[in-house]
Amino acid sequence: MKSAKGTVHKFGDNVDTDVIIPARYLNTSKAEELAAHCMEDIDADFTKKVKTGDIIVATKNFGCGSSREHAPIAIKAAGISCVIAETFARIFYRNSINIGLPIVECPQAAEEIAEGDEVEVDFDSGIITDLTTKKQYQGQAFPEFMQKIIDAEGLVNYINAK
Repeated sequence: MKSAKGTVHKFGDNVDTDVIIPARYLNTSKAEELAAHCMEDIDADFTKKVKTGDIIVATKNFGCGSSREHAPIAIKAAGISCVIAETFARIFYRNSINIGLPIVECPQAAEEIAEGDEVEVDFDSGIITDLTTKKQYQGQAFPEFMQKIIDAEGLVNYINAK
């Protein structure tokens, strides 16, 4: 996967892992079950609205809170192809790469892109194009080794393929 394209679901600052996947659902590690409850405490209709390939855009400190890897698993399994934010909590960032969920830091895009916009992200260059407004933003491109992990759908698959 060298790019992502989808409709934006917009969130604000400090979206924590307890909101991404509420603790009451942590008794399972099945991706489909986690996906069914993704974001339900912040947007009860999220899983009804999201389509495969859609993109989450948020502002500061996305994925803060506890270090559960269930959070990026739930997002990816819900069909989200990429998360764009001004900043990410470091452990969420690492967990996302480890499970093959592309995430891109870009403060200007995170601030300006709106709910419902159609967005395309080129992972090689880091260029984010808001197809709705025709604006482009320069996000953080993935280093080659991280791109390989994402292409392999996660660190375990990448290591097993070696």
